[in-house]
Amino acid sequence: MADAGGYEQEPIGGDLEQILHQLLDVVGNARPMPLSASVMINRDEVLELIDAGLQRLPEELRAARWLLREREEFLAKVQREGDDILDAARARAERMVQRTEVVRAAQHTARRLVEEAEAEARRLRHEAEDYCDHKLAQFEIVLDRTIKTVQAGRARLHQGELAVEPQAAPRYEDAPGPAPSELHDYEEE
Repeated sequence: MADAGGYEQEPIGGDLEQILHQLLDVVGNARPMPLSASVMINRDEVLELIDAGLQRLPEELRAARWLLREREEFLAKVQREGDDILDAARARAERMVQRTEVVRAAQHTARRLVEEAEAEARRLRHEAEDYCDHKLAQFEIVLDRTIKTVQAGRARLHQGELAVEPQAAPRYEDAPGPAPSELHDYEEE
């Protein structure tokens, strides 16, 4: 197609940017008017390019709006995922702190229980030692009495031997008086 300026025009088509470039070429390559700063352009050609651009404009705007919406949705999704990751990290950190607190509390309780058990063991050991000491003291008293009784019995025996030695000691079988089994009863009194 030839324009009023005498050059070949490209067929109208392509995207909005191409149409605008074609419009710039038409205006830029227009013939100047003699003795004027104005130029001559083919009105039909310029109107055709502007019409094609207007027809493409809604399509381009829809595509741009769609891209913007997609971008915003993507950014919102990434923001939500980031917030979820941060929330999960905070929750995990809080659980770790709580576990640390639980471990600290458990260690404190364990130390307290061990100290109480050791104190109880000391108390029981002292009670056992006191009990044994008391029983041994009682046994010592019984042994002391027994020793004194044995010593007194032996002393009486020795006194009796000395008194009996000048004479012949009668044998138990021949002697009048209690039988040897009865002697035992007298010695205890």
